[in-house]
Amino acid sequence: MNTVHLIDNMEFMKGIPDKYFELAIVDPPYYSGPEKLEYYGNKESSIGVHRRTYKKSDAWKVPTAEYFNELFRVSKKYIIWGSNYYDFCFNSGRIIWDKVNDSSSFSDCEIASTNIFSHVRIFRFMWNGMMQGKSIKEGSVMLGNKSKNEYRIHPTQKPVALYKWLLKNYAKPNDKIFDSHVGSGSSRIACYDMGFDFTGCELNPDYWKAQEERFEQHTMQGDLFSGEDLQGAMLR
Repeated sequence: MNTVHLIDNMEFMKGIPDKYFELAIVDPPYYSGPEKLEYYGNKESSIGVHRRTYKKSDAWKVPTAEYFNELFRVSKKYIIWGSNYYDFCFNSGRIIWDKVNDSSSFSDCEIASTNIFSHVRIFRFMWNGMMQGKSIKEGSVMLGNKSKNEYRIHPTQKPVALYKWLLKNYAKPNDKIFDSHVGSGSSRIACYDMGFDFTGCELNPDYWKAQEERFEQHTMQGDLFSGEDLQGAMLR
């Protein structure tokens, strides 16, 4: 199963049994502001093409204790991005995403809280405008061919590689994964590629449609490559 529901996550979670999901990986809005950014199509600049196509949206609602308590109820384990922004007490485990953008005016890293462990782990993957990491193993190295960059359809989009790293290290086979704020659908794509059941929620219809199209395009490309591999195998 790999589904994203166009629904308010609180309404959705109220119908979910206790501890139904083995792991929740979520990226709620830390504050209102990024949703007012906008790029329409490819935008030329002195450094190339900004591959972004998102629109302005309604003001984001920062989650309250009610949201976190409901998330804890429906999931056994959690990874919550932006936990340092919330006035809420989380478990002591931390995951640091080093964005390898020290010369940028944006944050050098993002922080997630988790109840999976009590120590700190770091994942380094470049994510600064047109500069994106080469791979999970070479995240500090910039991808040379910018035409292969992930297309940006959401103002706070995270890379698929980040979610794949999280799943590889902190999810187990047959785990059911939940994302309450799907956004660009990076978590959904990572779960699809790695064979995890995935359920997500997205409230904004424009973002929901954009991630549906992104997911369909990704799966179609996968089917195409699988077909080519099969044909090649038959010819050998």
